[in-house]
Amino acid sequence: MIAINFRDSRPIYEQVKDALRRLIVSGALPPDEKLPSVRELASQLVINPNTIQRAYRELEHDGYIVSVPGKGSFARAQSGTDSARAKELLAAFDDAAEELIYLGVTAEELKARLDEREARHDET
Repeated sequence: MIAINFRDSRPIYEQVKDALRRLIVSGALPPDEKLPSVRELASQLVINPNTIQRAYRELEHDGYIVSVPGKGSFARAQSGTDSARAKELLAAFDDAAEELIYLGVTAEELKARLDEREARHDET
């Protein structure tokens, strides 16, 4: 489910947050799916529970999960596209697209990749 790379320069909580976000976005963790408890995930990954708590807190702030006191944390259904995260990703996309075009990738190739991703997303 989640693998921690201790050689990665990113903090562990960011690795956990990114891994969970990928699972949610890909549909591997469907909406309303209960996430492991903080203690359970910390035990599985052999890391401090505070690290998991920080990752969960940031995921909740970003709108990827919702925490229900006494019940746990759950994957959230897709939210609107006006979030700060969407703007951040669009800026990164623009930068990547600009570099890819510079390297000779055509607009048609980029569009085909986007269409593939959209089709894959629609299947979930």
